[in-house]
Amino acid sequence: MKKSGSQIRLDRTGIIDYQNDPDVVGDMASTAEEENIEVADTIQLNLGELDLTSEDFWLEEADVHIQQNLEDDIVKEALNTGVDLRQYSKQVEKELLDVENASIQDYIKESQNIASLHKQIAACDTILERMEQMLNGFQGDLSSISSEIQTLQEQSVTMNVKLKNRQAVRGELSQFVDEMVIPETMINHILDTPVTEREFLEHLHELNHKINFVKEQSFRDAKSCIDVRDILEKLKLKAIAKIREFLMQKIYSFRKPMSNYTIPQNAMLKFRFFNEFLMANERHVAKEVRDEYIDTMGKMYYSYFKGYLSRLMKLQFEEVAEREDLMGVEDTARRSFFSTKPTLKNRSTVFTVGNRGNILGTDLEGPIIVPHAAQKSDTKYNFECLFRSIHFALMDNCCREYLFLVDFYMASGPASIDLFNAIIGKTLTLYLKQMEEYINDCYDSIAIFLSIHIVYRFHSIMQKRSVPALDRYWEALQQMMWPRFEYILDLNIQSVRDCDPQKFGHIDNRPHYITRRYAEFSAAIVGINQSFPNDRVHRVLEQLQTEVENFILKMAAEFPHRKEQLIFLINNYDMMLGVIMERTTEDSKESESFKELLTARTTEFIEEVLSPHFGGLISFVKDCEVVLERGHTDSLKHEERRVQQIVRGFNNDWKRALEVINGDVMRAFTNFKNGTQILQGALTQLIQYYHRFQKVLSQGPFRNMTIRNELINIHHVMVEVKKYKPTF
Repeated sequence: MKKSGSQIRLDRTGIIDYQNDPDVVGDMASTAEEENIEVADTIQLNLGELDLTSEDFWLEEADVHIQQNLEDDIVKEALNTGVDLRQYSKQVEKELLDVENASIQDYIKESQNIASLHKQIAACDTILERMEQMLNGFQGDLSSISSEIQTLQEQSVTMNVKLKNRQAVRGELSQFVDEMVIPETMINHILDTPVTEREFLEHLHELNHKINFVKEQSFRDAKSCIDVRDILEKLKLKAIAKIREFLMQKIYSFRKPMSNYTIPQNAMLKFRFFNEFLMANERHVAKEVRDEYIDTMGKMYYSYFKGYLSRLMKLQFEEVAEREDLMGVEDTARRSFFSTKPTLKNRSTVFTVGNRGNILGTDLEGPIIVPHAAQKSDTKYNFECLFRSIHFALMDNCCREYLFLVDFYMASGPASIDLFNAIIGKTLTLYLKQMEEYINDCYDSIAIFLSIHIVYRFHSIMQKRSVPALDRYWEALQQMMWPRFEYILDLNIQSVRDCDPQKFGHIDNRPHYITRRYAEFSAAIVGINQSFPNDRVHRVLEQLQTEVENFILKMAAEFPHRKEQLIFLINNYDMMLGVIMERTTEDSKESESFKELLTARTTEFIEEVLSPHFGGLISFVKDCEVVLERGHTDSLKHEERRVQQIVRGFNNDWKRALEVINGDVMRAFTNFKNGTQILQGALTQLIQYYHRFQKVLSQGPFRNMTIRNELINIHHVMVEVKKYKPTF
């Protein structure tokens, strides 16, 4: 494409300015015409070149050019219309020229708008240039402001640090001055206000704080301490004198007869800081007050508990258990020399617990016994009641005293125990000595055992109160009472072992009083021991049970007939089982043992009571069942006569035999319920034997015997047996 030889002017935006230049417009038109002519010449040249090629070249290049021209959309359209390519080329050139001229005319028409747009762009460019200059000015101003702000920030930080330092110095200095200065009000209250007033206590706290502060500052060589040291010392001495006088007066008030020491103790607890102040500022005065308290309270407790113990032990029953009151000793009522009326003493009460067990329940923390009131009403008590009252008073007072010492004297750990023992130690020694004398003279094993469990419960109560002050005392009591309890039980075991049935004279088949003693005693001990089980109890009870069982067997051997022996054994076993189950659980070791013995003897008695009336039937059934089990049925052919005797004997006497058995059983056993159960067991066993007898007769050589027709129907027998069934 040829360029025009005329000058083309460009402005700053690169837009061609040809609005007033007709030469440029003419050049553009002639240039477009020349380009169209060149395109046509190129097409003709290409066609001419194709004619001048050789045959090989034609074959090779024709395919390429033809393929390229055929792929052109315009060529495809020309081929499809079937026009001449040269004519079509000229037509295309003409169309292009028309389009070019039309475009030029459009540019000429819009020349004014384009010129206006150019002016607007130039104006915008001027405005933007001025804005750029303004922004550059702003940037310079901002950089100077930023440096000023940074300078102000540094000055602010410096001033803030100075302010904090001054405030810290001012706060510490102000606090130092406040704690160092002694106000006039504090001096007046310490000197003139009674120690019981709240103002005195408040200023005493403040005085104690100032004393500690001045001591601390003295170690730092603070010069201002010299100015207030003398005043603080005088105030301290005055406060100590007033506190000592107050505490001594409270301690002296404990010595007044019939005084309730808990009232001054509670008053002292309100001012527990007094002791703390003395401990911190004048230890020898604090020790003086504490020693005076220990001496006063120790004497008071010793006097109180000594008098209470001596007066209370006079309330014990005059008739107490002695060495001869043992389980295996013959029970004979002692009579007074001047009177035929038996004394109140009875050995059976030594082995029964009765209502004495309430001492471990509802009465454990009940009111203590008042000696003069009991003497006035002439009331007497068992040893365990006196033991409970004495030690409940001791426990209550010791708990209160220990907690007071811990609170007022700020003692803890071994120090609190040592301080407590300094006060109560003498009293506890007296108690142990007196208890040892009473326990060594006591032969009431139930009283000893109840006292042991009272100790267990009181010890547990003190543990719940977090008071370990009497732990060693409780252990000492247990170590004292357990050997005595075992010793008394060993005496009872030996007494049962040494029993001679010949010394008891006539013996009936009712429960023996020795077995009743054992049952009551064993039930009492097992019932008490359930709350705090101890293996030592089970060991001695097993020995006692063994000896009692041997004793029963020796007593039963005195009867000439086995039936009477069994009745005696069953009555005793049933009585012991009933008493033990009433006081203990059904699954206790003792109850299980006597259940087995009672079941075995009952089964044997049932066989024994059926044997006189139905012995032939029973032995025949047992013999034949063994033979039939072995398969020797032929050996039973010769038993026909025996069967006839059994059947006819049963038919004649079975009703009368039932009446006799009923009478014998119901007269033999003291426990009506047990006798009824044994009777029902015997009748049930009879029906079972009769059923087995009929079953035997239905097998082997017996099935063809005519005597089978004489057998009484078993249902008839059952109807008759039901008449003896109890209606309750």
